[in-house]
Amino acid sequence: MSIGTETQEVKRKVIAILKILRDSRDPLGARVIAQKLKAHGVELGERAVRYHLKLMDERGLTELVGRDGRLITAQGIEELQSALVRDKVGFAISRIELLAFRTNFDLEKRTGLIPVNISYFPKEKFAEALRLMKPAFEKGWCVSDLVATAREGERFGDAIVPRGKVALATVCSIVINGTLLKAGVPTDSRFGGILEIRDNKPTRFVELIHYNGSSMDPSEVFIRARMTSVGEVARRGEGKILANYREIPALCRPIVEDVAAKLREAGLGGLLLLGNASEPVCEIPVELNRIGAILVGGLNPVAAAEEGGIEAESHAMSTVMDYQGLIKISDLI
Repeated sequence: MSIGTETQEVKRKVIAILKILRDSRDPLGARVIAQKLKAHGVELGERAVRYHLKLMDERGLTELVGRDGRLITAQGIEELQSALVRDKVGFAISRIELLAFRTNFDLEKRTGLIPVNISYFPKEKFAEALRLMKPAFEKGWCVSDLVATAREGERFGDAIVPRGKVALATVCSIVINGTLLKAGVPTDSRFGGILEIRDNKPTRFVELIHYNGSSMDPSEVFIRARMTSVGEVARRGEGKILANYREIPALCRPIVEDVAAKLREAGLGGLLLLGNASEPVCEIPVELNRIGAILVGGLNPVAAAEEGGIEAESHAMSTVMDYQGLIKISDLI
């Protein structure tokens, strides 16, 4: 085995371990990690895992908790996001499927885990960021006005909040995928895009990125490229927002409408438009016997803050959080 090939192989093992740690809410030891790796088709013994973990500790990718447990650090999350692009093609769609599966929100009891995005703001600019985000939350250009926050050094989701930062969790539109999955409705997640709004109504997609060919969430790409005007939409009802497109079997429409209504009652919206069987939605053609659904992007408020000059480091489709641990944005402001 050549040095170059060996290096690539080591990278793959490190990325595999980081993925396991990212998806765990609790510290994991080498034995458990080895077992989980095997379930994912990666053969790596406990002793080898322990060796890699030691090196990863030295690089700041993981941190030792207790006697043998490990947690992924913010640097580890960053390393994972910067992993080999070839290995990450299709990452977005696999992340959607994973978070949908981990969502276990009970529509009747209003308890359980829901998917969230996590954004990190400079702590000295967080108050201004909240002011800029407020109109988007108030006008409903978001999945929910329920959020969670954490300060530097605190554990938030699957990572530790970096020094000098405040973390904000916003509800992700995958909450609809997850609740529909539990209701027995298959959802085909096609793409994320920029949706043009006129007179407060969706008209057409002007840009899109398909999930199955992307190594990152489309919303992150569009925000960094400054392609949104969420603030204008909130103020004047005209502009461009983040949105996502799904397709579902036409026969499932009554179930979708029922689930969406119950989600709204729980303060979890996101469904902007539900089309008719086999008919185009916002100029997007729909397959036979299927209906198109447009979901509001959960990071729209964060996009509004970025439009106002407040830079944030956002991780879309980040993790799941307890619904009952979230608070209204109005209480935070």
